Amino acid sequence: MGLLTILKKMKQKERELRLLMLGLDNAGKTTILKKFNGEDIDTISPTLGFNIKTLEHRGFKLNIWDVGGQKSLRSYWRNYFESTDGLIWVVDSADRQRMQDCQRELQSLLVEERLAGATLLIFANKQDLPGALSSNAIREALELDSIHSHHWCIQGCSAVTGENLLLGIDWLLDDISSRIFTAD
Repeated sequence: MGLLTILKKMKQKERELRLLMLGLDNAGKTTILKKFNGEDIDTISPTLGFNIKTLEHRGFKLNIWDVGGQKSLRSYWRNYFESTDGLIWVVDSADRQRMQDCQRELQSLLVEERLAGATLLIFANKQDLPGALSSNAIREALELDSIHSHHWCIQGCSAVTGENLLLGIDWLLDDISSRIFTAD
C-alpha cells in the first residue's frame, strides 16, 4: 500500500477539507463566508488579518480560511498555503479597473508549489450589480483557459443574495473528493 493510498484513507475517515479563500480587497470574501454560514451580512468591515470558519456541509467538515486582500496583506498569503485542498478566488465582477491586478495575483498563486494540486473555484461575485462583467468576460480577462496546472471552474454569484454560492461550493467539494477520497 503506497503512501498516497494511506493518506487518502486517512482523509476519507476525517472527510475534513481545508479551503483557502483569497482575492483582492473588497471582492466579497467575508460576505461569501458569512452568507454561506447563515450569518448576518449587514455590517462587514475589511478583513485586516484572517477569519476561520469551521462548518459542516454534505458530510464534510470544512475549514475555510478567509484572508484579507489589501495590498499590504498579500505578501502574507503564503503563510496560509499549507495543506490547502481547495482555493476559492473571489473576483469583484463590477470592478473592471482592477481585473489586470486580479489576473496577476491569481497567476502568481497558481505557480506556488504548496498550492499544487489544489482545486480552484473562481467566484465571479457581485453579479447582482449593474455593469458587472459576466463570468465569460472574467474568464477572458483572467486568462483562465491558460490554466492547466489545476482543476478549475468559474461560477458567477452574488454574496448578498446568496445566488449560486452552493453551486460553486458543491462543484469544489465534488472535484476535491474525486481526487483525494477513496471508495472503500
